[in-house]
Amino acid sequence: MKVGARGYRSIWLAEDGWAVEIIDQTRLPHDFVTRRLETLDEAATAIRDMWVRGAPLIGATAAYGLALALRADASEASLERAAQVLLDTRPTAVNLNWAIDDLLARLRPAAEAARAGLAYARAREICDEDVATNHAIGGHGLGLIRAAWEAAERARPVNLLTHCNAGWLATVDWGTALAPIYLAHDEGIPVHVWVDETRPRNQGAGLTAWELGEHGVAHTVIVDNAGGHLMQRGRVDLCITGTDRTTAAGDVCNKIGTYLKALAAHDNGVPFYVALPGPTIDWTIEDGLAEIPIEERAGAEVAEVTGMTAEGHITSVRITPENSPLGNFAFDVTPARLITGLITERGVCPASREGLLALYPERHNQ
Repeated sequence: MKVGARGYRSIWLAEDGWAVEIIDQTRLPHDFVTRRLETLDEAATAIRDMWVRGAPLIGATAAYGLALALRADASEASLERAAQVLLDTRPTAVNLNWAIDDLLARLRPAAEAARAGLAYARAREICDEDVATNHAIGGHGLGLIRAAWEAAERARPVNLLTHCNAGWLATVDWGTALAPIYLAHDEGIPVHVWVDETRPRNQGAGLTAWELGEHGVAHTVIVDNAGGHLMQRGRVDLCITGTDRTTAAGDVCNKIGTYLKALAAHDNGVPFYVALPGPTIDWTIEDGLAEIPIEERAGAEVAEVTGMTAEGHITSVRITPENSPLGNFAFDVTPARLITGLITERGVCPASREGLLALYPERHNQ
């Protein structure tokens, strides 16, 4: 995707061919900064402190984190330690586990001298596969937007609502929930996106709005509680969100607040779709509410907001009483019954085990 006149992915190898560069998403939208990662600990910090975020990008960063660790020390002890360090960074996004498991299966049997090269090669493949997967998701979701435009007799833009950030910043490129929107815009279908601010870290207001603006897509930032109001008044044609983990039965775990949007959509007859790549499906669990670990983050994210002053300084200010207890639940679970369909790289299916298995028949025995 483009930042100004230059094309970017969200993660890439530096010119020296071994260090990894990323966009520091904690500085957006006010300051575009890239960071260089040279060690396992720096890669782990990038994931834990959310310099990178979004399930697919977390997985890609973890893959490169293993490569950086093995470049320094390719021993068995180093491999196992690096895997555990990365797994301990964030508990909810299943792509993290998927990427680590994928690399461990390839690296454990390999000779120590070959491990770093194999890790770098597989990390590059994971990134390239993610780009192709997300473009395919976009193509399948495009049909839904085109159908909504035709239903409106091409008389007005298609109004979409999204939550959090599931654009190219959350993946290696294109995004999941935003990929169909970018493709629709590029095809000439008029679209308008209602962008939830997505407290407490404001990934919608800060990241999704920035992305859409860079690409020239019409959008309006709204407070998190405005979505139901807009749906009641017929101002949302469909909702599309991403997901950090989807169960084999179609339950979806996504940024906190997604469940409330799904409830509002269900009450008002608004289609609610979730876009996801195959690695985000956790085939080992059925009941999202009972089995998905929900990350609880530091209360400072709730107590403080960061923004730019009139003088152009980026600063954080406290918005809660100093002694008030703080709860910061990062995700919630939306039951499959509230989801109209899942948009994957293989097509659109019902949010159910049967629907997913129709697209992923190789999982029948798992």
